Amino acid sequence: MAINVVIAGPRGKMGSEAVKMVENETNFRLVACIDHKNNGRTLDTIFPEVERSIPIYDDATKCFENHKDADVLIELSVPQAGYKHTKSALEHHVRPVVGTTGFTEVQLKELDEFAQRNNMGCMIIPNFALGAVLMMKFAKMAATYFPDVDIIEKHHDQKLDAPSGTAIKTAELISENRKAKTQGHPKEEETIPGARGADLDGIKLHSVRLPGLVAHQEVIFGSPGQTLTIKHDSMDRSSFMDGVKLCVNKVMEVKGLIYGLDTIL
Repeated sequence: MAINVVIAGPRGKMGSEAVKMVENETNFRLVACIDHKNNGRTLDTIFPEVERSIPIYDDATKCFENHKDADVLIELSVPQAGYKHTKSALEHHVRPVVGTTGFTEVQLKELDEFAQRNNMGCMIIPNFALGAVLMMKFAKMAATYFPDVDIIEKHHDQKLDAPSGTAIKTAELISENRKAKTQGHPKEEETIPGARGADLDGIKLHSVRLPGLVAHQEVIFGSPGQTLTIKHDSMDRSSFMDGVKLCVNKVMEVKGLIYGLDTIL
């Protein structure tokens, strides 16, 4: 039986890849889209390769009320709308798979409580690329032996949040294995504020935003006489689609909030 899917943010670079992926999967069926600019239109008027007249809504609640057969929301819009769409999906018993980042700890807790209460799955995935998940796992392993570490993440210049959800998740995983340590000289001073990067549990995070980039991250460990760099590059957004596909299937089985692709691999 096909899984009925709603996509929020179909015009975006990730969203358009998700449209192609869902349309090409025999066990997925795209039933509607959420897009604040194209209310009342159909998807085939935006994407000529889509042959069916899939309706577009600018309001998530209206979308879910009109499509009670929806099983999964793939949320790929923007942080300002992502939480609202995700909460509305759960209220209408639609399971969210969320690639939008920038949610607060309070919002994540609320979504988890809502999903648990409704006995449903909800997945927040900072990075759908399987290679990125392996990068995070390897970094967590290395942190046991290399407590001195910086994270450099690079993304396209239209990304709204910094640091990236992937960088934050990586730092959190490293912190689980890393002995608490203050890095750098104890008397160091920033001549320009922010020069040493953001700080998460003593780990420095640096964000680069430039045109031409997609999604890239390197985790640099240092110790006397050596460094270790663990790096992942997404050259094209098609690299994320295997992870999206996996999550759409998996969210039908899990209960409560799942944060990060690493937790289900």
